[in-house]
Amino acid sequence: MKHYRWQIALAAALIAATAVMYLGHWLMFGDAHHIFIYLVGDIAFLPIEVLLVTLVLHQLLQRHEKHERFSKLNMVVGAFFSEVGNDLISRLSKCDSEIDSTRGLLAVTGEWSARQFSAANAKLRRRQPQMMLKAEQLPILKDSLQSKREFLLRLLENPNLLEHQRVTDLLWAVFHLAEELSHRPDLSSLPQSDIDHLSGDVRRVYMSLLGEWTAYMGHLKKEYPYLFSLALRTNPLNPQASAVVA
Repeated sequence: MKHYRWQIALAAALIAATAVMYLGHWLMFGDAHHIFIYLVGDIAFLPIEVLLVTLVLHQLLQRHEKHERFSKLNMVVGAFFSEVGNDLISRLSKCDSEIDSTRGLLAVTGEWSARQFSAANAKLRRRQPQMMLKAEQLPILKDSLQSKREFLLRLLENPNLLEHQRVTDLLWAVFHLAEELSHRPDLSSLPQSDIDHLSGDVRRVYMSLLGEWTAYMGHLKKEYPYLFSLALRTNPLNPQASAVVA
C-alpha cells in the first residue's frame, strides 16, 4: 500500500485541481451548459487518447528501451570476446576438421550487409564439424579457462544477459567445458572415449562462439564502424591477423 500512496495522492490532487478549475469557470461565466458540452467532448476523446498513449507511445518507449538494453548487452559481449572469446575461437579452430570451409564462410569484409551476416549465421547453425581434439591440447585449454573463471562469473552476474538466451547458453557451455576439464587431474592419459566426449563439449562451445561472434560483428558494422575495423583486422579465424594497418 505504501508503494501506491504517492500515486493515490497525485490522482486526488489532479482531480481536485480539475474540479477547482471547472468551478472557477462556472463562477466567472455562469455557463454550466458550455462546461458540460466541453466535458462530454473531452470524455468522448478519452478512448482515442488512451489508444495513442498505450499503443503508439508505449511501443515507441519500449523500442527505445529495447535498443538501450541491446547496446548494453553488446558491450558485455564485446568485453567477453576481448577477454575470452577471441582467444578461445583461435584455440578451438585448430581442432576444426573443416577449418578452411569455416574461414571461407566467416571471411567478413567491410562490404558485408546485414543480410550476409544473417545468412552466415544461418549456415553456421546447419554445420556440425568434427573436432579433432588431441590430448596435448587439453592442459593449455584447461589453464586458459581457469585463468578467466572470475571474469566469466562476473559476466553471469550482469542482469543484461538475462534477456539474451543465446549469450547465456554460450557462457554456460564455456563453464561446462571448464568444469569437465577441471575434474580431470591428469589430462595426458585420457582414453579415446573420454576425448570423444570432451570433443562434443568443445564443438558446442566452438559453434556457439562462432554464432555470437558473427552476430556481434554485424552489430559493430552497423553501430560502431571504428570498432568493426579493429575486429576485422583481428579476426580470430585468421592466423595472419594483425591489428597493424598495412
